[in-house]
Amino acid sequence: MMHVNDPAVVERLMRTKGTWAVVGLSTNQWRSAYDVSLYVRDTMGMEIIPVNLKGEDVHGEKGYESLADIPEAKHPIDVVECFVNSQRVGAVIDQAIAIGAKAVWLQLGVFDDEATQRAKDAGLDVVVNSCPAREGWNYGL
Repeated sequence: MMHVNDPAVVERLMRTKGTWAVVGLSTNQWRSAYDVSLYVRDTMGMEIIPVNLKGEDVHGEKGYESLADIPEAKHPIDVVECFVNSQRVGAVIDQAIAIGAKAVWLQLGVFDDEATQRAKDAGLDVVVNSCPAREGWNYGL
């Protein structure tokens, strides 16, 4: 069954200050993760943690190669924002569950019904096929 976003969950995640791990955020300024992560940090007021294959620092924030590499001192991770393709997002969701993240947010065009069901079954909030920068208009951010 295809996931339908709950507007109350979207609004709560966007308004509640917290830590967002942004998977797929790199120094490549042409990727949407680059600008959207700035919106999440600078407009929404969230702490962001870049997660990318090279563990690169981005926007002056310390980067990590995987969610598992993020130190305990940075936990809990409130939202794992997924800027990876649909074929890879299941593994990211499984990592999010393993580290005790509270929510997963799959960017526009990213879908994996089985993985999102695993997240829901584990008690995580789930947002699919959505962008916080676009959603911000709905919530006056």
